[in-house]
Amino acid sequence: MLQAQFTGRGMRRYEQRITGAARTSAARWAEYARTGEEFDVGDEMRRFALDTIWRSLTGHPLDSTTESELAAVPAVVAALPSLPADGAAARGAVAAELAGIDAVASRAIAAARCHEAGPDGPGLLHVLLDAAETRPEYTDGLIRDELVTLLVAGHETTATTLTWLYLLWDRTPEARVQALAAGADGSPERRQAIQALVHEALRLYPSAWILPRSVAQDDNLAGYEIEAGTDVLVCPYLAHRDPQLWDDPDRFDPARFTAPGRRPAHPGSYFPFGIGPRACLGLQFALRESTALLEHLLPAHVPRFRSTPEGAVYGITVRPDGPTPAVLGATAPAVCR
Repeated sequence: MLQAQFTGRGMRRYEQRITGAARTSAARWAEYARTGEEFDVGDEMRRFALDTIWRSLTGHPLDSTTESELAAVPAVVAALPSLPADGAAARGAVAAELAGIDAVASRAIAAARCHEAGPDGPGLLHVLLDAAETRPEYTDGLIRDELVTLLVAGHETTATTLTWLYLLWDRTPEARVQALAAGADGSPERRQAIQALVHEALRLYPSAWILPRSVAQDDNLAGYEIEAGTDVLVCPYLAHRDPQLWDDPDRFDPARFTAPGRRPAHPGSYFPFGIGPRACLGLQFALRESTALLEHLLPAHVPRFRSTPEGAVYGITVRPDGPTPAVLGATAPAVCR
């Protein structure tokens, strides 16, 4: 039911919302540049991604109250790998955080039921509610679960990718210069170059670094007999760094996705959103929002990090293992072609 919302054609209805969130972030960064105020790049990326998905779900920009209440989402995501196996005990461990998220979800569902569409019109939440009118399995509980899943999956992964991208630029500043030199503002050439930056960040730090799959029937996988019911873990993180597939795989090199012949032809060499019919349906959405934000921020601002994380935390996502404090100071100089 939701797949049609995330196709190339379906994405057009969310363009205005994505652009609105990017402009809001750009205005905030311009103020940081004017005042020299220190901020956390990771927090800013989460703020942008949450605003984007909230606009897409409800039609409303993210307000400060909702943003504060949804600050619990990253904490729940970070806690997931270490929660108790027992369901009741797991829920109890993050009960306060879940209660806050549930309150936001309940309010949003109630508002959508009252046809309180935002300034950009109805959103994904309205699609779910419309389905409930003809499909009895779409209970309030299921709609709440779908809403929270879209909230979490729709912002945490994108925010992490963008944070890694800024950290990678800090080590290879020439990548930014090359992307801006690829074409004029708004040109297809520059957009392609920016998308290559995102793809290369996703290669090194895929949105989901490990993907569980359940074997439906007995099979043979690369010479190994796999019984039905077995759980198989697929690891894009390792595939993307396989030297048999990628030349100098640990190096950040966006040209892999623009220069002819640089990207491996093997279909399993690059799959940051999964592969096949069970791949993440948010692929186009994530790429579009990431590109839109960078189109607004990249020409004007270069963060100067006060400190950078030394490693990564491997949880539901691969995230930096510490804060990312930075300042902007003066606007970056224009790049001449």
